[in-house]
Amino acid sequence: MSFARCKALLDWYGLNARRLPWRDTDAPYAIWISEIMLQQTQVKTVLVRYADWFERFPSIEALAAASLDDVLKAWEGLGYYRRARFIHQAAGLIVEQHRGIFPSNFDAIMALPGIGLSTAGAIASFCFAANTPVLDANVKRVLRRWHGMPEAADNVLWPLAQQAIDSSAAIAIWNQSMMELGATLCTAKSANCGDCPVNVYCDSAFRVEIAKESRKKTAVRDVHWQVHLHRDRCKGIWLSQRPVSGIWAGLWTPPITELAQAPACQPDHIHLLTHRRLHLYVQHQTKQPSGAGIWVSSLEKHALPTGIHRLLALVSHK
Repeated sequence: MSFARCKALLDWYGLNARRLPWRDTDAPYAIWISEIMLQQTQVKTVLVRYADWFERFPSIEALAAASLDDVLKAWEGLGYYRRARFIHQAAGLIVEQHRGIFPSNFDAIMALPGIGLSTAGAIASFCFAANTPVLDANVKRVLRRWHGMPEAADNVLWPLAQQAIDSSAAIAIWNQSMMELGATLCTAKSANCGDCPVNVYCDSAFRVEIAKESRKKTAVRDVHWQVHLHRDRCKGIWLSQRPVSGIWAGLWTPPITELAQAPACQPDHIHLLTHRRLHLYVQHQTKQPSGAGIWVSSLEKHALPTGIHRLLALVSHK
């Protein structure tokens, strides 16, 4: 990779980078949490929740000592709750195996639950000046377009990402620059080649065909759930905890029964997940609940899925 391309991108980043709180620190705990939060979650959503996380869990030790329910509640609204469970597990391992200090060794970082090559590369480069590339969705797209290889697989892109960071002479900033370019100009929905600082070095400049870059998406399956809503003026609402695996694992919801087919009536709410479209039908219950569960007078301490929050809000207004 040419020095001119590296310099052009770094100069652009220096002038145009968004001010984001995780860019004002090299503290491993802060960077780690930001990287996990940003997986499959928009920046604007993370910004609302980021500072609150550290108020609730100011250190890795505090995070490890917290209950999983508390961690899931803090994660509420960010989706993909498996990430929160991995964070909690990893915090426990850091306390047990590293005396509460986030490891600086790349292999040790990789050994933590929920951390893959790209996330480990980000943490190692941002916090410990390691010459490790990042290969998130934004960087993949930038590299594919730069090299005119819209179908390039990860095994092709990793060496290209390593070559790029080796040529940059600015490890942490280079990774941020690549991610920023993909997030703001060279996006999945558009390629703003006219504003791109490195368009003269890009094999796809001004001729990116977005449609050809799109991949076949996994079909979304419709699921029909009956939500049994027990309410009591004094006790509140009856909630049960979801199983440890499957949709909304470990979160609290009213009891749910999966229906073999769609009822004749319209659902009270439809909630879209990555590969599921949940059709939720409320059944108001007058009899006392049975089975495992608890009466909850306030939802402040229990993590509920966004879909259930929205359903309850809709039902309360009917």
